[in-house]
Amino acid sequence: MMIPQQAQIIVLNPSAKRESGRKAQLANIHAAKAIADVVRTTLGPRSMLKMLLDPVGGIVLTNDGNAILREIEVAHPAAKSMIEISRAQDEEVGDGTKSVVILAGEFLESAQMFIEKDIHPTIIVSAYFRALEKALKIVDEIATDINIDDDKEIEKIVKSSVATKFVSEWGDLVCKMAIDAVRKVTIKKNDRLEIDTKRYAKIEKIPGGTIDECIVLDGVMINKDLTHPQMRRRIENPRVVLLDLSLIHISEPTRPLYISYAVFCLKKKKKKK
Repeated sequence: MMIPQQAQIIVLNPSAKRESGRKAQLANIHAAKAIADVVRTTLGPRSMLKMLLDPVGGIVLTNDGNAILREIEVAHPAAKSMIEISRAQDEEVGDGTKSVVILAGEFLESAQMFIEKDIHPTIIVSAYFRALEKALKIVDEIATDINIDDDKEIEKIVKSSVATKFVSEWGDLVCKMAIDAVRKVTIKKNDRLEIDTKRYAKIEKIPGGTIDECIVLDGVMINKDLTHPQMRRRIENPRVVLLDLSLIHISEPTRPLYISYAVFCLKKKKKKK
C-alpha cells in the first residue's frame, strides 16, 4: 500500500521575501558591496574617521574596520558574512580588517559580470582558487626573512600597521610599547614561541593623562581608588594579601584577625620554599 506524498508546506513571515537563482546571487553581491563601501573611506594614509553612536549613547571616533562593522546591525546573510570576515581577521591576525572586507567586495563585484553571462558560480570559484595558488607562489618569491630578535626590523613592520591609525602621530612611542609588551608576554616552549596578548596583556585606561605618559608595566596593575584620605598613595615593596572572602561581610572587630592570619600563612609558605 503506497501512501501518497503531500506537497511541502513552507511557512514564512508575511513580510519576508524569498529569492532564488540569479536574483539572489546579485542581491548577495550588492549587500557585500554596501558593507565594503562603508569602510572604504577609512583605508590608506588619507583615511577618514567614522563617527559612531554606541548603544549606550556615547560617541566613538575610529577608523578601525572591526570596530566600525561590529556596531552595524544588518539582517542580510551576505552582509553578516562580510562582518564575520572582519571579525575573524581581527582575531587571527589583528590587522587588515578593512582590507579583507574591501577585497571581498571587489572579488564579488568582479564576479558579477560573469554571473550575468550565465557562467556557473562553481566555475567562477574554481578560477578564484587558481588565482589564489598563483598569488601564494608570488608571495613566496617576494617574501624576505626577518630576525625576530632585531627590534629595528620588527619596528618597521609595526609602523606599517600603526601608520593608518589615529595614534600615528605618536608612532615611535606606540611601536616601542607594542614590541615591549609582546616581548614581556612571550613564552618559549621547546622550539616554539607562544604569544597570547589577549590573555596575558591588558590595556588599562586612566582618565586625565596623555599618550606620552603611557608605559608598559612588567607585572600586575590593579586600578583601585582610595577609600580613606589618610591612605598612602605610594608604598614601596608592599606585601599583598589575596583573600577569597569579602571584608565587607566581616565585622569590624574581627577584621584585623583575618588579615593577620592571612599574612601569617603567607610567611609560612615562604619559609617552606
